[in-house]
Amino acid sequence: MNRFALQLLDVKSSDRVAEIGFGGGATLGPLLDRAAHLTAVDRSRDVVAWATARYRIAVDAGRADFRIGEIEALPLQSGQFDKVCSVNTVYFWRSLPAGAGELRRVLKAGGVLALGFLPADAMGRLGFPKDIFTFRTTGDVEHALRQAGFGAVEIHRPEPDTAWNVIVAR
Repeated sequence: MNRFALQLLDVKSSDRVAEIGFGGGATLGPLLDRAAHLTAVDRSRDVVAWATARYRIAVDAGRADFRIGEIEALPLQSGQFDKVCSVNTVYFWRSLPAGAGELRRVLKAGGVLALGFLPADAMGRLGFPKDIFTFRTTGDVEHALRQAGFGAVEIHRPEPDTAWNVIVAR
């Protein structure tokens, strides 16, 4: 899912990119390899400390910035990013409308979002615990993005029978 999201995001060497909810850091290296600058936000203080230490050279060079924050109130300036990536995070958002609004807010006009997740029906079949994960339908996420001001919202899967999807929104 991470690789597919990055492929769809199509990061260029001039892009300022944000990753929201980077967790184990699967996409940090590839994003740093491609983007002019990466700002990554996660709600875990430990994960942010790990990433800051791991990518110290990029941080010291001014090419990377790691911050503690929540999707509902991102610690980022408005209109700052060309591209935003977030994978496997919507299950933890307290509010789809607030999260979608924050993603729209931090993107520049014409910016692109890649948002990957496993939809509710697949999560239910796989037995994800509802006391930890909030199941989100693709339709609910798409609706929240449109309400937040994204004009084009496209749902992508690498194969028709792939359980997860990546929504690309502009």
